Amino acid sequence: MIYCVEDESSIRDLMLYTLKASGFDARGFESGSEFWPAIKEQMPSLIILDVMLPDEDGLTILKALRSSPVTMDIPVIMATAKDSEYDKVIGLDSGADDYLSKPFGMMEMVSRIKAVLRRAAPKQTKVLVCGGISLDKSRHSVSVYGTPVSLTLKEYELLKLFMENPDRVFSREVLLSEIWGNDFIGETRTVDVHIGTLRTKLAQTGNLIETVRGVGYRMGLKK
Repeated sequence: MIYCVEDESSIRDLMLYTLKASGFDARGFESGSEFWPAIKEQMPSLIILDVMLPDEDGLTILKALRSSPVTMDIPVIMATAKDSEYDKVIGLDSGADDYLSKPFGMMEMVSRIKAVLRRAAPKQTKVLVCGGISLDKSRHSVSVYGTPVSLTLKEYELLKLFMENPDRVFSREVLLSEIWGNDFIGETRTVDVHIGTLRTKLAQTGNLIETVRGVGYRMGLKK
C-alpha cells in the first residue's frame, strides 16, 4: 500500500490512477489530519509526501514519522513545487529517502518508488527474534516456536515496538502515544487490556513481556 499525501486534488487523482495502473495499491490524503488516522489503521509500504500542505507541513509530518519506532522505517519520497537546493537538503536531512520536484512525470514517480522500495527491502525483510517469538516485518506475521499467531494491528505494533527495543521500559503513557497517537481519547487501561490479550496469544512466551511495577512494560532479553 502506497499513501499519497497531496493537497491538490487533480495531482493526487493522477498519482493514484498511475499507481493503480502500475499494479500498486494506493490511497490519497489531502492533509495531515486525514493521513494520521489512516496510518494507525494500516501501515503503508511507502509514502509520497507533499511539503506544502494546508495544516501540518510535510517536513513536520516526516520528522514525526522518523521519531516514532513504529513508523521510522517507512520509506518516504518528498514532493514539492519548490525547486531550491536548500529545500531538498532539508528534506533529505530530515529523513526523506528521495525527492520529486514538481512538475514531475508520472513514470518518473513510479520509477523512483520502485527504486526506493528496492533499497528499503533489506529493512522490510528483517525478522525479529526473542525467545520463541519470531516477527517478520515484511510479511507482517508473528509465530511462536514456528506456529503462526494471529494478532490485531495494535497487538502487532505493540509486540514490534517491544522487540525492536528489548529491555527498554515503556510507560503506559508512552505506549499510548506511540501506538494509539497523541490524539487518542481514553485511559491507560487500554494498554493493560491489549498487553493482556497479547500475552495470552503468545502462550508460553507471553511472560517475556514483563510488568515493571509502577512504571509500565518491557520485553525481556531472553534469546
